[in-house]
Amino acid sequence: MLVALVVLLIAAGAALSLPVAIRLIVDQGYLNGNNTALNRYLLIFIGIISAMAVFSAARFYLVMWLGERIVADIRRTVYSHVLTLEPAFFETTRSGEILSRITTDTTLVQSVVGAGISIFLRCSLLLIGSLIMLLMTSLQLTGIILILIPLLIVPMIYCGRRIKQLSRKNQDSIAESSAIAGETFNAVDLLQSFVLEKHYGEQFNDSVEQGFTTARQRLTVRAVLSGYAIFSIFAALIGVIWLGTQWVQADKLTVGELSQFVIYGIMLATNATALSEVWGDIQRAAGAMERILEILASQPKINSPDNPVPLANTTPLSVQFDQVCFTYPSRPGEQALKQFTLCVNPGETIALVGPSGAGKSTVIKLLLRFYDAQQGRISLSGVDLHAVDIKQLRQSIAMVPQETTVFSGTVQDNIGFGKPDANIDAIRQAATNAAADEFIQQLPDGYQTQLGENGMTLSVGQKQRIAIARAILKNAPLLLLDEATSSLDAENERLIQNALQQLIKHRTTLIIAHRLATVLRSDRIVVMNHGEIVAIGTHQELMQKNALYAHLASLQFEIDI
Repeated sequence: MLVALVVLLIAAGAALSLPVAIRLIVDQGYLNGNNTALNRYLLIFIGIISAMAVFSAARFYLVMWLGERIVADIRRTVYSHVLTLEPAFFETTRSGEILSRITTDTTLVQSVVGAGISIFLRCSLLLIGSLIMLLMTSLQLTGIILILIPLLIVPMIYCGRRIKQLSRKNQDSIAESSAIAGETFNAVDLLQSFVLEKHYGEQFNDSVEQGFTTARQRLTVRAVLSGYAIFSIFAALIGVIWLGTQWVQADKLTVGELSQFVIYGIMLATNATALSEVWGDIQRAAGAMERILEILASQPKINSPDNPVPLANTTPLSVQFDQVCFTYPSRPGEQALKQFTLCVNPGETIALVGPSGAGKSTVIKLLLRFYDAQQGRISLSGVDLHAVDIKQLRQSIAMVPQETTVFSGTVQDNIGFGKPDANIDAIRQAATNAAADEFIQQLPDGYQTQLGENGMTLSVGQKQRIAIARAILKNAPLLLLDEATSSLDAENERLIQNALQQLIKHRTTLIIAHRLATVLRSDRIVVMNHGEIVAIGTHQELMQKNALYAHLASLQFEIDI
């Protein structure tokens, strides 16, 4: 930045020297008929042009490099920051909106921080320099110009604020379009199955048209500002030139001095006009930057403590819920867990069963500290979750979610997601234990097969087996299974149940289960309803003593029965 500033000053100084060289060529060389002086000043003129060309090119490269570097840093910072935000943030902010701020908004900032800042600095220096040189050339003529400057500055300030407002509104519309497109592309098969292409097409078109309308309003303001600036500046310059010619005829100015004044006046006018253009771009980028800063201002509400307490190295871990009450931020009037108390012994396997909305998945989310309970205490082996470093906590937990996410990349990459430093042998062993190796070997390139976005080429059951392989590879002391076998056929479920049974032996396990085979292999079954525990026991005990469990067994487990 310092080098860029020095180069900019030299380039601006060279540009401001040109009118002086022209005055000397006219007054000392041409009008005096002195060829020696004329040749000398022409050589000086060529030297100034050469210096201006070299340092202008260097200025452009350095300032543009700075712009690219700053925008790259902004994108990296925003992305890294968003990854630290808890799931509650994404309940109210769509992913398409965030992507718009990382891509479209930063592109706008880039256009200004790079070329825009380069032009702004150059024009500002030349404007100030030419104004100083005008004062040195003719104080009276410059005074007339200074009187007219407020006529340009006031409209620029007003129009700049309006452009900033319209730019912010325009970027919001673009973000809305991105969000709609992102949602529909991720569920295009569902959308087409319901024949909703026209409906969402119209919704997207409305968003695009709204963005076009605000863009048109912004362009109108910028066009008016540009036209006004050009007319007012050059009209004032023409008036001053006319007055200057009268003074030359009255011998108050020489021809060279008038030539110098006219060139500095043109430099002042052109740079002021360019600044009015750049000012519009800066205000537009300011609107985009506001949206970026909003993201950066969103601080994670769930953080690691300053002095974390390490979890015990011994495995497996015990889990304790003590009078836990929790309400999702997006549903403040509905308690997801009510006075939830549960003790899971080391190495014990607990199955959570209950109707939809009973709070089963909430238990897992609280264990992972995706959310913090409003009341009560959750601990692992006697250590409060709030006292544990979040990274260590989540490294101690292996999770198989109900809805499996497969990332673009190879099969090996996706299974290695559970342990990034694992070698191919460990990955294959995990896949074999998850009954995934057979279908993986049948893929075109085996473990090196590219799966594409969200694993579009895989079945739901195949995705789930990859998720189970991830958990097996991670080998964490606490295992959380959210209906991990719900999408498997009977044959593959038996294979995975055997693999999971070996895995479960050495660790504490919480299972959300809809299959009788999973329930029967649990040490205890916890029946939940409306966020509360209504019964705990074995399958036979609950079938006899709890009507809700018997009802769930007759409905949800009837296929297995």
